[in-house]
Amino acid sequence: MNRPNVLFLLSDEHSFRFLGARSGSPEGEPVLTPTFDSLIARGTHFTDAYCQMPLCTPSRISLLTGLEPRACGAWMNESVLRPELPTVASLLGDAGYRTALIGKMHLGGTAQFAGFQSRPYGDLTGKTGHQWEPIDDPDRHTMRVRTAKAGVTGIPESLLQEQVVAQETVAWVREQEASDPDSPWFACASFSRPHFPLTAPKRWIEHYRRAGITEPKVAAGGDAYDHPMSVGMRTGFQADAIDHDEMMNARLGYFACVSYLDEVVGDLLERLERSGSLRNTVIVYTTDHGEMAGEHGVWWKNGWYDACTRVPLIVSTPGQRTGDAPVHPCSTPVGLVDLLPTLCGLAGAEVPPDMSGRDLGRALSGEPIDDVPVTCDVLYPRWGAGTEFRMVRHGDFKYVRFRDCPPLAFDLKRDPGEQTNLLTAPDPKPDTRSAIEELERYAAQSIEFDAVDSERIGRDGDLERLYRSSLPPATGNLYVFPSGELVNADDVMLYDWAVVAQSTEAVMTRIPR
Repeated sequence: MNRPNVLFLLSDEHSFRFLGARSGSPEGEPVLTPTFDSLIARGTHFTDAYCQMPLCTPSRISLLTGLEPRACGAWMNESVLRPELPTVASLLGDAGYRTALIGKMHLGGTAQFAGFQSRPYGDLTGKTGHQWEPIDDPDRHTMRVRTAKAGVTGIPESLLQEQVVAQETVAWVREQEASDPDSPWFACASFSRPHFPLTAPKRWIEHYRRAGITEPKVAAGGDAYDHPMSVGMRTGFQADAIDHDEMMNARLGYFACVSYLDEVVGDLLERLERSGSLRNTVIVYTTDHGEMAGEHGVWWKNGWYDACTRVPLIVSTPGQRTGDAPVHPCSTPVGLVDLLPTLCGLAGAEVPPDMSGRDLGRALSGEPIDDVPVTCDVLYPRWGAGTEFRMVRHGDFKYVRFRDCPPLAFDLKRDPGEQTNLLTAPDPKPDTRSAIEELERYAAQSIEFDAVDSERIGRDGDLERLYRSSLPPATGNLYVFPSGELVNADDVMLYDWAVVAQSTEAVMTRIPR
């Protein structure tokens, strides 16, 4: 590839289980995703990829900077991307790429461009831009509405974020190729679904009503069910208030959101393929974190479970799509933090020396890569005092070290549902005991929670004040007009609309056939 373009497709809250290509395996869900399946069939599917923090903003800051959450200050959803940190966008821009971010990035404060040269549409307000359903309900942003109101969207489809992101991405690529055809481009199309609200167009809701929905892969229970962090997570997310019928209907909404996202991405790729824009383009698909979707009796994310830490990661190169390069899965565990050095390697951009991730280029060529520990952190005590943790995945094993809670360890090959804590199981095999002790040492040596606190409070504690946005309240999504004006994308159309008539029947004449 000669300085390929990069189309980076990013979603929000997509569990690794929800890919059609996995549906025939014990760990997969029976969901329709023909677009993602096609990319897997014509690319490299990293089957065991992990985010570095299972929460929107921290995961995205880590991904963009190629640094672990502690190093880049990715603590919570209010965290600010420190402007002095290079990002994959700024590094590719320095290497001569034209760059754009279209859609959601969920960054706090005023540092909204994250090294990208252009942001024509997205959540530039410093508040996340999820499109809540336009219902007359003052509680529409509450925790309970997330599952209780799953179903058909009340937003016209052309106004849904996914459609706007796809359209603005096509427009930006076409304008770039027309105005500067000799420069490669890097476009990040960042979608909100399948993140809640769990609503989708009627055709997908009805499809899954007819097809039926499976129960969660892992039921509530197991050795870690009463662990302080697990209890805190269920309490914080009000999971016990969700009865079985509501859970299954919410799962239906999640299935529908995944398939709708796949449909939109398919339309986007078809348009770019038709115009020839993908001939020399690397296509990447991933998400910021997973979704529990009722597993272990809980929803959402911000825990150590595979359902919310393990994510889809697909890289498809032009050579793989034409059959000139090998197509294969890579089952060695990797992290989203590896994307920055990997994309810089493909683009010929310089990689700073202190990156946390590694270049996965060898895996794209079909070569084996080293199996090294992959970490995922939650470094803020959201679920109670002492619940901060570092999760380490290496080989078949997972170890979780908490600040002040009992540690956990699992054999994911023999126990993919994470039900048996090896640290309390009787007489583990010698090779198992050795593997867990190695991960225990690694976790203890690689994270020191008191030092983490000093950095969170001392180094980054004032960032929210220093980079507080002065924009007036808005729904979150803005257009950047060609004039440079920032315009609310949703307020008037979705949440403060002008009704000119109560129905078509009241003001229209229908001519009998």
